[in-house]
Amino acid sequence: MKYASTIESPIGKLTILADDEFVCAITFSEENIDGLSENELTKNAAQQLETYFRGDLKDFDFPINQKGTEFQQGVWQNLLSIPFGETISYAKFSAHHPLAIRAIAAANGKNNIAIVVPCHRVIGSNGKLVGYAGGLWRKQWLLQHEREISQQGQTALKF
Repeated sequence: MKYASTIESPIGKLTILADDEFVCAITFSEENIDGLSENELTKNAAQQLETYFRGDLKDFDFPINQKGTEFQQGVWQNLLSIPFGETISYAKFSAHHPLAIRAIAAANGKNNIAIVVPCHRVIGSNGKLVGYAGGLWRKQWLLQHEREISQQGQTALKF
């Protein structure tokens, strides 16, 4: 990574990392960004994330690319098809490869582009929140935020 921006969000500080062509990571974890400057990609991503948190953006349009295997890339691409404000169970999400549910869940957990690649929209088959690298409280906040903005279904998630 050559470039970085940070934003303060309602669910904590986010660090955006990019190279010359793509945003490569958006993370809640503390990243050492000493010596890295912003570029147009990181500034644009930061602006879009701020707009998302205000409730005025549902779809991100900056270029992303994270390192991973072909299988992981496929899982992350499928995550992008989950509509804003909706959730899907791990079982349903992996229905096209039912024997690979654990591998799909593991790939989901390795997603390094938080929020934009919406791994937070995948929940347990029983409707419970499961597995989110940023913490389940953040997952709950993100799902609640998206439900309120999209005005789909119940306005308060019950877990």
